[in-house]
Amino acid sequence: MSFNILVIDSDPAVQQLLAHNLGQAGYAVQCHGDAMTALAALQGSLPEAVLLEWDLPGQSGVSLIRHWRAAPRTSELPILMLSARCAEQDKVLALESGADDFICKPFGPRETIARLHAVLRRRRPAGMPGALQVAGLRLDPHTLSVTAGDRQLNLGRVEFRLLNYLMHHPGRVHSRAQLLDQVWGSHVFLDERTVDAHVGRLRNALQPSGMHEAIQTVRGSGYRFHAQC
Repeated sequence: MSFNILVIDSDPAVQQLLAHNLGQAGYAVQCHGDAMTALAALQGSLPEAVLLEWDLPGQSGVSLIRHWRAAPRTSELPILMLSARCAEQDKVLALESGADDFICKPFGPRETIARLHAVLRRRRPAGMPGALQVAGLRLDPHTLSVTAGDRQLNLGRVEFRLLNYLMHHPGRVHSRAQLLDQVWGSHVFLDERTVDAHVGRLRNALQPSGMHEAIQTVRGSGYRFHAQC
């Protein structure tokens, strides 16, 4: 079976490079050069993943990501951002807007394919466990939902993955570097303060359930999930 990959980049040379190398890796590739044709392309069947340039004619790649993440049909579509904007704040903005990975231009085709494989593995993990329930907090990885009693909690995508990881390793202390590797991926290079920001958001999201105190800070070490069952 040949997986379909959508490449959206305004540079024909980048389109050609990716189409050739992804084709050699066994993917079927469709290329577009602007936001309008990209939006139209996703009205049909969805690809396995999208490689998306930031600076596009008509609409930015970040804006497209936010649009797709807000729509149920494309909310879980794997998206890798391509950009020459490689400052830390640009990477953080793209990832927090919903990109699954960030690839700096100029990029190596082999690294890009390896990152694509990693994203697809994370999106389709083998043997995905069922719903997990701890002290009245229920997390369902199949529906990407978190509930406390009859109340559904509103978590962002990164906060969901962070809670999922912590709940599956209760009591264990995780350093910020370990959480970056396990939640964001070992190929993503972000400041460790990014973890602190998302832990704060996770606690805020859990506060209506009273479970925010289960996300504990271990001074000098990191974070752990500890709840009284």
